[in-house]
Amino acid sequence: MIKKADIIFLKKLTFKKVFNAVKIYLNYFLSIIIKQSKRWGYPVSISVEPTATCNLHCPECPSGTGELKRYKGNIDFFLYKNIIDEFAPYLLNLILYFQGEPFLNKDIFKIFEYASLKKKIFTSTSTNGHFLDLEAAQKTVESGLDKLIISIDGTTQEIYEKYRKGGDLETAIQGIKNIVFWREKLKSETPYIVIQFIVFRFNEHQISEIKKLSKELKVDKLEFKSAQIYDNRNVGSLIPSIRKYSRYEKKSDGEYHIKSKLKNRCKRLWESAVITNFGDVLPCCFDKDADYVSGNIQKERFSDINNNSVSVNFRKKLLKNRKQIDICKNCTEGLRK
Repeated sequence: MIKKADIIFLKKLTFKKVFNAVKIYLNYFLSIIIKQSKRWGYPVSISVEPTATCNLHCPECPSGTGELKRYKGNIDFFLYKNIIDEFAPYLLNLILYFQGEPFLNKDIFKIFEYASLKKKIFTSTSTNGHFLDLEAAQKTVESGLDKLIISIDGTTQEIYEKYRKGGDLETAIQGIKNIVFWREKLKSETPYIVIQFIVFRFNEHQISEIKKLSKELKVDKLEFKSAQIYDNRNVGSLIPSIRKYSRYEKKSDGEYHIKSKLKNRCKRLWESAVITNFGDVLPCCFDKDADYVSGNIQKERFSDINNNSVSVNFRKKLLKNRKQIDICKNCTEGLRK
């Protein structure tokens, strides 16, 4: 069955975008067979980071804990515009978040509008929902943003704030109500609204309650997400007992390890890329601290970075022995539920 989000996405397709996607996926499958490490086209999906600053202090988030080792401010709008101008003819999906809370960027509505309305790119963002008052909700709907993910990791304040440190559940819920209100008032089909619930051991008993709440709030979808754990000391106390919601499992050595099998391949390295708020180009979203920068959009175009020696060598290393790359060790690509 075709979903509402699929219809929104399909309306923004062009022949050039589809042709580029065909090249990318053919390229990826050949990389598995003949170890082809060059990328033949533009990524079909990119993440551009509006800001790396956040108002909350989530314990497993480098931005929230203050442990992020790079620039945390807002992306310059002129830099953002240059990125979008280069990618627009080829891009199927623009993800406007990486680290940080996107709505802390004062230009966030211009950011949504430029990509979605002016360049006809399918856009999505993820938020903790604390900045969606009535005015911001109206601007969000009017901006043309296609998909809005709002994190709700508990149905009571006591459980919610165990992870969303400094957050207020009622504020986040009211933000959802405001978006729904303006979407209905303006008779807009966008944004497609998703509640995201990260499943931990301490909130797994509220799964049935979040299902009920999602229906009451009239959102389009409820998504359950497995938690990514950085501090091994917290693994046992945080990962849920329900296996399908856990990225990790206890092995014979008594330690928790990710369930993914790290095969010497990764679709992300061909189909996507991440661009930080400073313009650094990263291989994927697991490179939180920008340890594997292949170039910077402030200094050169992506077309020059795409297959430079740093980019090609990183892909070669992954195709040869992915387990040697530290950011891959917590990756969910190929995760089996």
